[in-house]
Amino acid sequence: MTSEAGNPEINVKIDRDKMTSLGLNVSTVGMTMQTAFSGNTDNKYRAGDNEYDINIRYNESGRATIDNVRGLKFINDKGASISLDQFAEVTYGSGPTLLERRDKSPAVSIQGQAIGRPMGTVAQEWQAQFEKLPRKPGIVFVWGGNMENQSEGFGTLGIALLASIILVYLVMVALYDSFITPFVVLFSIPLSFIGALLFLALGNQTLNIFTILGIIMLIGLVAKNAIMLVDFANHRKEAGDNTHDALVAANHARLRPILMTTIAMVFGMIPIAIATGDGADMNRGLAIVIIGGLLSSLFLTLVVVPVVYSIFDSLQRRFGKKEKTDYEALIKEDYDHVDVAEH
Repeated sequence: MTSEAGNPEINVKIDRDKMTSLGLNVSTVGMTMQTAFSGNTDNKYRAGDNEYDINIRYNESGRATIDNVRGLKFINDKGASISLDQFAEVTYGSGPTLLERRDKSPAVSIQGQAIGRPMGTVAQEWQAQFEKLPRKPGIVFVWGGNMENQSEGFGTLGIALLASIILVYLVMVALYDSFITPFVVLFSIPLSFIGALLFLALGNQTLNIFTILGIIMLIGLVAKNAIMLVDFANHRKEAGDNTHDALVAANHARLRPILMTTIAMVFGMIPIAIATGDGADMNRGLAIVIIGGLLSSLFLTLVVVPVVYSIFDSLQRRFGKKEKTDYEALIKEDYDHVDVAEH
């Protein structure tokens, strides 16, 4: 905590009405007190090319006690001698050991470190206690340090997470020339979150800036598995296979590359996940998120993505067939109309 017992000092509280009635002003009082206790260096002493300040102030015996301060003499505009205690209250007090400001307002900082518990949980408990404290008007408390960075980072990373999903979707729209097919690939992204959050809990890790960065990385890593399946299934359907056969062939053909890329990434992240050196705590959560997300995506993508693909394909064929039927009926109606007109 930056607020401690202050240094002893003497406080002088001036009554401006009394000061004015005695023929004094703030400038005269301030200059006299500064000269008495701090000194006045307006005069200079020159010795050759050197110049030295001459500091004129009261000697030690004239400023050692509070009575000396109360008896400080001033000369008013009429030439009369006025003592300080005639128009001011002089008392003992204590001054701050550190002047600290935040947003141009006086502030006091309380610093702490959470060990063995999530920082967010500790902060919530402190928040509840702070809100119970009686506070004078104008006194507020705000979080700083890691909590401030975390709250700001979560908002920014949330936007980045949403932007990454939208960008992946737009890239796949351009790739497949369809607004429907990319949704099949996007279904693989929540599947990775299951493993990521599960491994975070098993590893006793918190959801922080680094783990959210790992989740953002997962979006690109796990989407490629679904892209491989969907792309192969599309090629098989273009070759004449039905949807079921195309999906079965896609799972058989793409299982090996999906396994190879996933296992390689998982083994690459294991040293980071088990590291114990300096700064390893920050990177450990990121590695655990990626490992958990890749493993859950490996097993669930091969099951869920084909099912979703089949559902979307059946819906497309159903609505597409309806549109085609309506179009054929319209053409037939026009043809009949022309035929009757000829007769």
